[in-house]
Amino acid sequence: MPHFIAECTDNIREQADLPGLFAKVNEALAATGIFPIGGIRSRAHWLDTWQMADGRQDYAFVHMTLKIGAGRSLESRQDVGDMLFALIKSHFATLMESRYLALSFRHGRARPDAELQTKQRARVI
Repeated sequence: MPHFIAECTDNIREQADLPGLFAKVNEALAATGIFPIGGIRSRAHWLDTWQMADGRQDYAFVHMTLKIGAGRSLESRQDVGDMLFALIKSHFATLMESRYLALSFRHGRARPDAELQTKQRARVI
């Protein structure tokens, strides 16, 4: 943890530069010193079917979620959330000037009691 997930409408795929956003997000999360670099994940879910409002315009949205593992204080989670949302708004500023784009960001603790996972460790030969 943390995991950063962007859910995006497909009509901004070319302009959104999500690889660039993910590089900034991962670097910023690592720079906080409260997350192990090996646990930072960023990914996108592109939506090819959606409707916003009346559906008459070429509307677009990006909804982002940051899931944070247990062990971080409320204050540190809020600080990380504020920092990331400023980074997100900066990343999308040019695109927002040229079209309607709704940005939303949610962050919170992951529920370890509701998650199962396994990891394969690399064998060193």
